[in-house]
Amino acid sequence: MDLIRRHIESQVLSLTGLAIGGVDYENPPGDPGLFGPDSVCWRVHGDFTSMLVGGIAALLLQALHPLALSGVWDHSNFREDLLGRLRRTGQFISATTFGSQADAERLIERVKAIHLKVTGHAPDGRPYAAYDPKLLTWVHVAEVSSFMKAHLLYLNPSLSPADQDRYYAEVARIAEALGARDVPRSRQQIADYLHAVRPQLLCDDRSREIVRILFEAPAPSRLAAPFGALMMRAGVELLPDWASDMLDLSQSPRERHLIRIGVSRTAPVLRWAVRSGSVHRARRRMGLPIR
Repeated sequence: MDLIRRHIESQVLSLTGLAIGGVDYENPPGDPGLFGPDSVCWRVHGDFTSMLVGGIAALLLQALHPLALSGVWDHSNFREDLLGRLRRTGQFISATTFGSQADAERLIERVKAIHLKVTGHAPDGRPYAAYDPKLLTWVHVAEVSSFMKAHLLYLNPSLSPADQDRYYAEVARIAEALGARDVPRSRQQIADYLHAVRPQLLCDDRSREIVRILFEAPAPSRLAAPFGALMMRAGVELLPDWASDMLDLSQSPRERHLIRIGVSRTAPVLRWAVRSGSVHRARRRMGLPIR
């Protein structure tokens, strides 16, 4: 059983930012990082399955903003290295959540430096810049609202409204450090923001190409292929109805039900197998038991 566990764990960790290296989650001892183990974001960001489902939903949602999408389209190699891009995004989220304060701040500064170079014009002629506070807020909200929705669906549906608001207030710190402004800090503010931003969103050829690339991306191994296909469908299922309608990714009630069953049965196996994820290493850094 331990051999099986370690094999599953190695497959999972190969999909995460840990595969990149460069962040020591176990040192220095006692460093709480930006948030510490009592934070809600440690609970939300510490579950691989719900974070993966939420991350896929966030990518699909972000593809509906033409200016944000233009920056990715013009300045990213996602078409040739989708897994690498996902790993880099995962590393940033993991390091800013679970890393030491020095590592978290170092990655924030690195991303800010990259953003300065990501400028251009969208197909409609409008200028864009990755450091635009409004675009940074959009990317942030698409991510954290999806992470929270996946957490409530697949890990802890009993998370209190107060803790949900606390989560949004905590992670706003990262968005603001990157340069975002007027960042929503509660469930109601998140809902209000998404309602207000909808007139700016559209599904065009580039959006549809993002969907195609995500669905056709090769799995890192034969073992991971069925899991990856399930996670993609789960990410679609997590989208707001208006977003899945825009992307022409609507699912039947039966399909949604089967997806939720599949993820709910897979997640406990992954939680059993993974003992050396970012959250586990951070807990060792803090001298806390692994759970």
